[in-house]
Amino acid sequence: MVRVIVVGWWLHLKMASRSAFDGILGILYPLFFATTVFFMYGQSDDPNALVVASVGASAMGVWSAVSTSAATTLQRARSQGTLELLVCAPRPFPLLIAPTTLALATIGLYSFIATLLWGRFAFDIHIAISEPLKFIVASLALTLSIGLMGFLLAIVSVRYRSAWALGTAFEFPVWLLCGFVIPIGLLPDWTQPISKALPPTWGIEAMDNAASGDGAVWGSVALCVLLGVGYAVIAALLADRVITSARTNATLALS
Repeated sequence: MVRVIVVGWWLHLKMASRSAFDGILGILYPLFFATTVFFMYGQSDDPNALVVASVGASAMGVWSAVSTSAATTLQRARSQGTLELLVCAPRPFPLLIAPTTLALATIGLYSFIATLLWGRFAFDIHIAISEPLKFIVASLALTLSIGLMGFLLAIVSVRYRSAWALGTAFEFPVWLLCGFVIPIGLLPDWTQPISKALPPTWGIEAMDNAASGDGAVWGSVALCVLLGVGYAVIAALLADRVITSARTNATLALS
């Protein structure tokens, strides 16, 4: 199982890195997000606000790299005539799809580096990370959890051909609900349970705490990873049902 995931991840990582769409999306989006957020938070005299802005902008890049592309992954496979081969492969279907979204999330790791460098050289923002090791671990946990959320988005598109639009539809709400742009404490009370059920919320909290040196980090990292794994389990359980439904309704190969 591990070998299938690793080989699939490496294969899709090479494919995504050579994709014109994913390449432009991965390079330009983080710079656009960072520029917009830095202009917003640049009016504040609080240095910690710019650190929070940098963390949020980098996470926005990772989520954008996964949400849109993950939702269209199986739609592209369907249009290219390879979805049936994936479904009929001797390996479990979820093990063939999860590496795809994990590879997209790995491409999104560029956002962290690009955002920090863009802020340093383009805006002369000196961002000091109080606990670098914890910050790196929190970044990896956030990336993993976003990749697993993308896995769930990809699985849904097996049954519903229009499900690819979910990635675009969820892109902006997740930014807000997970605290990428503004603290979730400023959101209405009814959104708080939703925010806490989303793995990136805890990943952002861990990164902010590691960057500022205030607050717990490992507890938030653990919650981020556990919730991400929970989404992956839901996707794996859902895979058999949506494949059976697609076969029953003869929609597997329809583009």
